[in-house]
Amino acid sequence: MLDELLLKKENIFEHFTHDASVIPVEFYPMWKRQFRRIKQKLDRSKYYKDMPNQKGRDDIKNRIAKEGALSTQHFHSKIDGEKKMWARPPHKTALDYMWYCGELATSHRENFKKFYDLSHNIIPEYILNTTIEDDKQIDWLCHEALHRISVGSIKDIKNFWDATDIKEVKSWTQINDDKLIKVQWETNVGEWIEGFAPLDIQDRLDDLSISNSRIKIINPFDPAIRDRDRLKNIFGFEYKIEIFVPESKRTWGYYVYPLLEGSRFVGRIELKADRKKGHLNVINFWEEDDVKWSASRQKKLLSELDRFAASVDLDVVNWS
Repeated sequence: MLDELLLKKENIFEHFTHDASVIPVEFYPMWKRQFRRIKQKLDRSKYYKDMPNQKGRDDIKNRIAKEGALSTQHFHSKIDGEKKMWARPPHKTALDYMWYCGELATSHRENFKKFYDLSHNIIPEYILNTTIEDDKQIDWLCHEALHRISVGSIKDIKNFWDATDIKEVKSWTQINDDKLIKVQWETNVGEWIEGFAPLDIQDRLDDLSISNSRIKIINPFDPAIRDRDRLKNIFGFEYKIEIFVPESKRTWGYYVYPLLEGSRFVGRIELKADRKKGHLNVINFWEEDDVKWSASRQKKLLSELDRFAASVDLDVVNWS
């Protein structure tokens, strides 16, 4: 599905918010400050010190211009020295650098393999050439973040896109004092956090529907859990995806999904697909400490696992 969406080119682009994300292409003009901010950060990073120089990066772009979108496998530079966990060949580092800085864009993916193209080949020209003043970009980013989270502290607003800093968000709340409602909201442990809400917050609260009691498997990158501090404050649920953590240092497992029942996180589950056999394997399962795992909950979890397996074209659910 992502491959098909990216190939349409004029609808979306891929870049980094809290993680690599698919973003509506009309947001692109608001992302130009993000390209600039990330470039400044990367230029200070030791991680990128061994990538090709400007001429080397221009050679990569010239090759893409001539041959079309290319993946990292079309280049053959090698890692110098010890191959550490995060070590990348120089060409891969350069491709990522130019992608982060907006010089390149994702053309499409084949499975998980990213193909890079020149940005002007991916982003429509009228959007690529749109220039918006920086203060208006900040206004849009803060407004749209609060619109989506409904209630949040300055830190919550900042973290949503991760394209502003705390000082900029604080200034925005002061400038827009008459367009915001100051609130205090209670965390899971009874502490109070000062924050803000849009003017229609009461209407939003009145329109809320009661969550059903179905157990849902939540993707680790789901917006509901993307801000781990906010997740803990609201639900008292501590979560960290450990795919980048060495196995010996993991608390839970490689790819562990939170389990949401209604408005409460009740457990977590580690799953792995065996696509050759068409099986979804349950590697590990944990209920939360304050949750009694009843037969009713187990039945709801089994139903959710069946739904989950079917959604990824797997036929059988196995428990280890």
